[in-house]
Parts: sequence; C-alpha cells; structure tokens
Amino acid sequence: MDKTKAMPEYIFESSWEVCNKVGGIYTALSTKARTLQHMLNDKIIFIGPDVWRENNAPDFIDDKNLFADWQQHAKTTEALSVKVGRWDVPGTPPVILVDFRPFFADKDALYYAMWNDFKVDSMQAYGDYDDSCIFAYAVGKVIESFYGFYKLENKQVAALFNEWMLGMGALYVKKHLPKVATLFTTHATSIGRSIAGNNKPLYAYMDGYNGDQMANELNMEAKHSVEKQAAHHVDCFTTVSDITACECCQLLEKEPHVTPNGFEPDFVPQGKDYKQKRSEARQVLINVAEKLCGCQIDKEALLIAISGRYEYRNKGIDVFIEAMNSLRLSNKLNTEIVAYIMVPGWVKEVRADLKEVVENNIQLTSPMQCPFITHWLNQMEHDKVLNYLYHAGFTNAETEKLKLVFVPCYLDGKDGIFNKSYYDLLVGMDATIFPSYYEPWGYTPLESIAFGIPTITTNLAGFGLWATKNTQVNHIDEGVVVTNRTDYNYFDVAEVITSSILELAQKNKRQVSGIQKKCFELAAKAEWKHFIVYHQEAFAIALANAAKRNC
Repeated sequence: MDKTKAMPEYIFESSWEVCNKVGGIYTALSTKARTLQHMLNDKIIFIGPDVWRENNAPDFIDDKNLFADWQQHAKTTEALSVKVGRWDVPGTPPVILVDFRPFFADKDALYYAMWNDFKVDSMQAYGDYDDSCIFAYAVGKVIESFYGFYKLENKQVAALFNEWMLGMGALYVKKHLPKVATLFTTHATSIGRSIAGNNKPLYAYMDGYNGDQMANELNMEAKHSVEKQAAHHVDCFTTVSDITACECCQLLEKEPHVTPNGFEPDFVPQGKDYKQKRSEARQVLINVAEKLCGCQIDKEALLIAISGRYEYRNKGIDVFIEAMNSLRLSNKLNTEIVAYIMVPGWVKEVRADLKEVVENNIQLTSPMQCPFITHWLNQMEHDKVLNYLYHAGFTNAETEKLKLVFVPCYLDGKDGIFNKSYYDLLVGMDATIFPSYYEPWGYTPLESIAFGIPTITTNLAGFGLWATKNTQVNHIDEGVVVTNRTDYNYFDVAEVITSSILELAQKNKRQVSGIQKKCFELAAKAEWKHFIVYHQEAFAIALANAAKRNC
C-alpha cells in the first residue's frame, strides 16, 4: 500500500488554537490548512473553541450556508451551540467553533467514564484542565453529530486531536465512533515541559526519568494521565520532531510517528511589497526605540529580536539577555544595535506616555521612565526580564551602542504602540535569536528564515536538528546558526550568539543579500508541500489500524 495516497475522505482536526492564536500550534494548523484544503476540498474541517461568545473570532468568517442543514440540526435537535464558517487563512477551510460551557454539567460523568474506560485519572486536576477537557468532550460531540447526520459510516474518516488538551476528545471518539481513525499529536509532552520549566536537567538524565513518577512529583498527574492514555489508545500517535519523539518514548512510554511542521510562503510579502514592508517595519521599530531612549538611533542600526512564549529559561530569554549584555560591553561593536524581546507578559495597560510621544512624534532628549518597556505590566517588580536588565546594568542611554526594548504584548496589529502584526515587524529585523533549552519544533526560527532573516537557534529545538541536516555549514553566512546546547553550557551558548552577531554586523549589503538568499532557499525546503507526506503517512497508519479494529 502506498501510504502517501491512502488519505481519508474526511478529516476533522481540533485544537485549542483553531481561530485562537496563542502559540505555535496556531501557525502549524493555519499554514497546513491550504494544503489539506487543496487535497480534500471542504472535507477537512477544523474545530476550535468559541471563546468569544457573542462576538466572532478575528479570523473567523461566518457562513450560514456552509453545512446549513447540519447547523440547524445541531442547534435544534442536539443543543450544540456552534458557529460554522471559514478560517480566514490561505485555503479558507471550513471551521466549526463550539461553545463548550454547557457541557460542564457533564463533567463528573465524563471523568468517571474516562477513568472507567481508559484509566484517565482526573482526581488531582487543577488550573486549565477542566476547560480543556470539557472542550475536548464538546469536540467529540460535534464530530459525533456531524458524522451521524451526514451518514459517514461507510466513508474513510479520520479525526486528529492536538495536545493533551484534546486528549479526551480522541478517547471519546475512539469509544463512540469506532470506525473513525483517531490520531493524537503531542507538540510537547506536559512532563517534559514541566521538568525543563522547573529547572531540572531534562537531557542529562532523560534515560532515568519515569513519566508517572515525575507527574506525581511535579503535581501534573491529571494532564500526564490524559496525554499518556490518548497516546496509547489512538490509532496513530504523532509528534513534531525527533527530539520530542525521544521524550515521548521515555516519558509516555509510546513511540510516535514524526510529523514535522511546515510553513507556507503565502505569509511572506514578495518583491516591491517586501521592500516596502521592511522599510515600514524598520521605521516603526526604530521610532519606538528612539522615543523610549530619548535619542536618535542610526537608521542602519542592526535590529535583533527574540519572540515566542514567555518561558524565561525554556525559550532561552535569559541567554538572549546575557548575549546582548556581552555585546553591549564589547569593545568590538562598531555599529548600533537595537534588541527586541517580543514575548507576551502579564500586561496591565499600554504606556500612555509612550503612546502620546509616538502618536504626536514628540522628540525627547533623555530616556523615559523605565526606558526598556512598551507596556506596563502587573507586578513589574517581579518580572524576570526587567529584573535581569536592571541587574546587568542596561541603561538605554544615548552613549550605549546597544539598546534593548521589551515588547510584552501580543502583536496583533492593535497593541497601541506599534499597531503592526508580528509578521509585519519581523520583516524589518536583521537577525533573530532563539537559544531554546526546550523547543519541540521551533516555528519562530522557521518563520524568520521564511522572511529572509538569519536566525540563531539550538540543537535542542526540533527545527535546529532539521536545519543541521539540511545545511552544509553551520555559520551565519548560511542563514542559520545551530549552537550546541546542553543542560549546563549556558555561557557557551551566549558566546556563540555574541560572536555570530559581531560577524553579521561586519557584513556589507552584498553579503547580507547573499545570506537572505540562503534563508529563502532553506525555508523553501520546509514548505508544507514537502512535509505533508509525513502527515499522509500518519493518516494511512491510522486508517489501517482502524480497519484492523473493525474487522
């Protein structure tokens, strides 16, 4: 059997991040959508949470005519509160957003059934566990309703569930719709992330860790339980990289099929549009920095960024600041650098003083109060980034060759200061740095090279391992630097970053253009048209295993 051609006739794919941009899974699904839509023509149906209540999600296009008969049936006969339409991303696939709140009344019965049928232990649940599992249950109900209404029993149907949050959905479908081929993808194991986040050495002692034991120690029993049981009971368990596959084998005791995440070039401006957007981005980025610092900044300054989740150690934010401090103190720095930390924090409000001087283009002659940050935070005195900046002696004074700007908000185009999306600012950068300690895949460095921006990452990122296999030389000239990172070589990583940026700062325009070309070439190898085959194989495995179960 050719696994690449044994595709389902219908695919339901669910995630907390469908039409709900909170992390890298959103990017994975929204960029994959066009390829799957092209293959299945409205028979790839994404299911996400309706967390907007009376309003619509920003990237949701309501369509009362899409599956209109089922919409009516779901609402009137089965009391499902759903919004049906299209996801406003390339491919515009069908999407169903479900209000899961009414299902909280079923919580106790659901948890009992999950224990009775699959030994999922929810006794120690806390935090976001209930919301996630009730949403997963609602997804199962939606699939069950759609499947029954359109009489899909004799069709090849697959249902793919992303992350532990959707684990109960996978198990519900496995029990109630046995003919449906189930897939479960973990993008990062809950225990692996927790071990790393608690400053324990994940990699040096990986072979000695027991997932169940660590779940008990780290108070993660419920999340680990649903994740582990979903991995063991679905027809195909997958993860996003070789490094996370090792983690799954050790901590979940299940070997996954690896399905790496691709990207689509649709998101990248081309030709004159690229040049214009880059010019606009640089103007906005430098202008905000000038207002914070109260001085003029060279229009040719080197702009550098780190972005992603605010996971201080896991994402290498601490190493990034260490490297920037090393650059700031270096006597080898012959050009101005502005470094941006673009990680969403606990924002209290936009800075009114900064907003005023930006909007009215008021020229300041001295740094603003707290000249590092664009938005005020709650409990600023406890913020790790700000504390490290003050401890290291950053000032953002005119005499400093390197300035640092902390952007702690979601860059959705409505932040009040930049008012541009992340991609519309990324295009203005000269380099990005992602010195991750824990990074199952790593969309941020992939996005960076897709926009022609050279990046520095580590071999503890799935993307970093992939890039190492697909580049001849590990050097900034190739567009990607993959530095070796272990549990203990923090300062070595910072030194590699410092030296790479110093080298980049010496490049002329012709050399920079050559690096940009290398970035585009490598990014092209990671487009979904190349990576979709791994996902096709996973669907084929799931269909084959479902067929065996139903013989």
